[in-house]
Amino acid sequence: MLSKTIFLHNSLADWLSAVGIALIIFAAALLARRVSRQKLAILADKTVTAWDDLLVELVGRLYGFFFLAVAGYLGSMKLFIPEPTGTIFSHAVAVIVLIQLAVLSTHTVSFWVAHIRRQKIASDAGTVTTLTSVGFALRMLIWILLILIVLDNLGVDITALVAGLGITGIAVAMAMQNILGDLFASFSIVLDKPFVIGDFIVIDDCMGTVEHIGLKTTRVRSLSGEQLIFSNADLLKSRIRNYKRMYERRVVFSLGLVYRTPPEKLSQVPDIIRNAVEKHPQARFERAHFNEYGESALKFETVYWIANPDYNSYMDIHQAINLDIYRQFVEAEIEFAYPTQTVIVERKSGATQSFPC
Repeated sequence: MLSKTIFLHNSLADWLSAVGIALIIFAAALLARRVSRQKLAILADKTVTAWDDLLVELVGRLYGFFFLAVAGYLGSMKLFIPEPTGTIFSHAVAVIVLIQLAVLSTHTVSFWVAHIRRQKIASDAGTVTTLTSVGFALRMLIWILLILIVLDNLGVDITALVAGLGITGIAVAMAMQNILGDLFASFSIVLDKPFVIGDFIVIDDCMGTVEHIGLKTTRVRSLSGEQLIFSNADLLKSRIRNYKRMYERRVVFSLGLVYRTPPEKLSQVPDIIRNAVEKHPQARFERAHFNEYGESALKFETVYWIANPDYNSYMDIHQAINLDIYRQFVEAEIEFAYPTQTVIVERKSGATQSFPC
């Protein structure tokens, strides 16, 4: 009797058979996803490689709507579906399958970028910066290809569409010059690498560590803690000083001694400074000279190098050297100068008296 009852061009027996097949396939697929994910997770915990972790995540990204679409399509093979319903149904299933493939592909790209980022962030920040942009471009390309394939599958003339988009793109580009300028500046930063994530840079009066290089903006964490956000195009137009690329830091400083310092003590000063600098293995002494007669001091200029670009290390070494110089000056009874003026008072008797102030 079920085989004689017709509903939507098919007997009830065929409908029950199709629905039964679809439900069995759908349930089996869900069960297989659950079991395989558990088994793969146990296996992944026993290995140090990352690709089995990716496989676990990909299995988890097989969505129910994908299983339902495939199960429905396989079950419908028992049925006669007239046109255009059959074509529409086939296209809908194809779109769902393509979306699932795009999801798996983009997640694979994201996983790959994140995996390399964790490995390289400390040793090669330039590669991390490049991979971040490459990963974004690949994900965009995957979805663009998906849209084009879906449109082609639906019978849209892709050639005419691309030509039309080209003309439209010119008008859009004219209206979005600033955004596109930032976009191309981002690619320039990624390819040319004037700085990478983790670099300490100075832009005009602002300074900080690069945290993120995006398609439109670059984010810098300042020394005081706040986040500075720069437009990529404006950033490349600025003068950027990259202290991370510094191999040695040159230190120049001056100190002044009082004019009443004896010549024999003045001649000791370069040796005292040299001794203070050379005590530190990361400091390389270059010179120390009596270079100027100042208004209220005999001035010495000192130059030395620190073989460590880190700012905190530089300050620690510079402080230690300054303290050592001061200690040796106290022991040698060498007096630092400070701005003073001497007032000379002349009395009527012709005697004079000076008062420093």
